Amino acid sequence: MEIFLIIFFCLCLFFPLLHLFHCLPWFREEDEEKKEPMESEKGISILVPSYNEAGIIETSVESMKSLAYGNFEVLYINDGSVDETLPLLHQLLHLKPSHKCPQRNLSHKEVDIVYQSSLYPHIYVINKVNGGKADALNAGIEYSSKELVVTLDADTVLTPPALDVVNEKFSDPNVVAAGGMVHVLQTKSANPLKKLSLAGTKMLVRVQMLDFLKAFYVTKLSLARFQALAIISGAFGIFQKSALIEVGGYRSSVGEDIDITLKIHRYIAKLKDKKVLLITDAISYTELPETWRDLFKQRIRWQKSYMDCLVHFRTFLGKTVFTKAVSFFYIIESFFVGILAAYITAGFFVANALMNMAFVVIGFILVYLAYIFLFNFIYNLLAISQLKRYGFSFEKGEHFLLFNTVVYDVLIHRFVTMYFVMYGSIAYFFNRDWKKVERTGRTYHVDSASQPPTYNQKAR
Repeated sequence: MEIFLIIFFCLCLFFPLLHLFHCLPWFREEDEEKKEPMESEKGISILVPSYNEAGIIETSVESMKSLAYGNFEVLYINDGSVDETLPLLHQLLHLKPSHKCPQRNLSHKEVDIVYQSSLYPHIYVINKVNGGKADALNAGIEYSSKELVVTLDADTVLTPPALDVVNEKFSDPNVVAAGGMVHVLQTKSANPLKKLSLAGTKMLVRVQMLDFLKAFYVTKLSLARFQALAIISGAFGIFQKSALIEVGGYRSSVGEDIDITLKIHRYIAKLKDKKVLLITDAISYTELPETWRDLFKQRIRWQKSYMDCLVHFRTFLGKTVFTKAVSFFYIIESFFVGILAAYITAGFFVANALMNMAFVVIGFILVYLAYIFLFNFIYNLLAISQLKRYGFSFEKGEHFLLFNTVVYDVLIHRFVTMYFVMYGSIAYFFNRDWKKVERTGRTYHVDSASQPPTYNQKAR
C-alpha cells in the first residue's frame, strides 16, 4: 500500500511540475519567435457554425467587420436554427442569394441556399438543414475558397491583428494546424491586446478565467512545445484546408475539436517535419457560462469528448503511446493521472470516512491535501505571471478580486472540477448526448480596434 501511494503521489506531481517548468521562456521554440510582417497574405476562410445564436450573432458580425486583414472570407453556417439567427443575419448583412458552389469533397446535410452580404461582399451565410456542429463545419469547408480555414464558435471575437499573426505562422509550410489563444469575453477591456478587466464579473466567471489562463499559458503551451497538443480549441482553430479534406473532415461526435486534432496528429505521423502549433500572439475572446447549470453542461461535454476520442482513437493512441508525444500525454497524463487519480483520491477520502484506517494512510491524505492546496496556489500564480510575460495585465485596483478568486479556486473549485471529471467520464458510457450552453444574451460592441467595447443586456 505504501509503495502504491508513493508512486501515485509522484505521478500526480510529475506532470504538473513538468508543465510548470516547460512553459517558461527558457524552453521557447523557434516557431514562437515573432517575425517580420509578411508582404503577401494567404487566403483565410473563417467558418462560424451557428445554431440558435441570436443572443450573440450581432457581436460576431461586428467582430468580423473589425478585422485588419485583406484576403479573407467569412462563412456563417446557419445549422437549421429555430430562433432569430437567420433573420438577424439578414438584418445585419443585407443578404442576397449567391452562386457560391461546394467542392464536393465532404458529405453534409442539404444546403437550402447560400447568401452573400450586400454590405460586406466577403461575408456569406450558408443556410442548411440541421446536422450538428461537425456537419456544419464540413459544409463550411465545402463552400470555403481559401487555403487556410479558421474555425470559430459563434461567441468568439477575434482581435484585429489575429489573422496577420496566423498568416505569419503559416508561412512555414510544415505548419498543418494551430490553436489560437482564447481569453474570456466577459473580461475584455478597452485595450484587448494589453488589459483584462474583472469589473462586473461573477466569481464563477473569474474562476473559469483562471482555468483558461492555466490551460493556455501553462499546460497547452508546454504540450505544444512537446508536439503533444491534443486539443485545438473549437473557439479558435486554424488548419490547412487540404489537411482537413485529407483526414475526411469532422466526425459527428460529442467533441469535434479533440477529434479533428487527433485526426491531424494521426495524419502527420506519417509525414516528416509537419507540426501543430499554439499561436500565443493570435488573441481571441470567447463567452463563458455564468450559471452553474451551464458550467455543468459545458464541463460534462468536455469530459465526454475526451472519453469519446479515447475510445475512437484507441488503436492509434495505443500503438504510438511511447513513440508519439501526443499519445503519451493523452493516455499517461490525461487518463491515468488526470482521470484515474480523481477516483483514487475520492476513494481514499471515502475509505477514511468509513474505516479506521492506518495512520500512514491518514498521513498520506493530509500530505496530499497540503500538496493540492499549495501546488494549485503556485500554479495559479504562475499562470498569472505567464499572462504578464505575454504582455497582459489586469486593470488597476483588481488585485484583491484576483486574490479572492485564486483562494476560491484552490479551496473549492479544484474539487468541483474533480467531480466534473468523475461524473463526465462515467456519463459518457450511458448518454453521449450533450446540451447547448445558453448564451448570456449580451451584445458586446467591438466596432473597431480603438473603440472600447461595452455590452448591454438584450431581451432573451
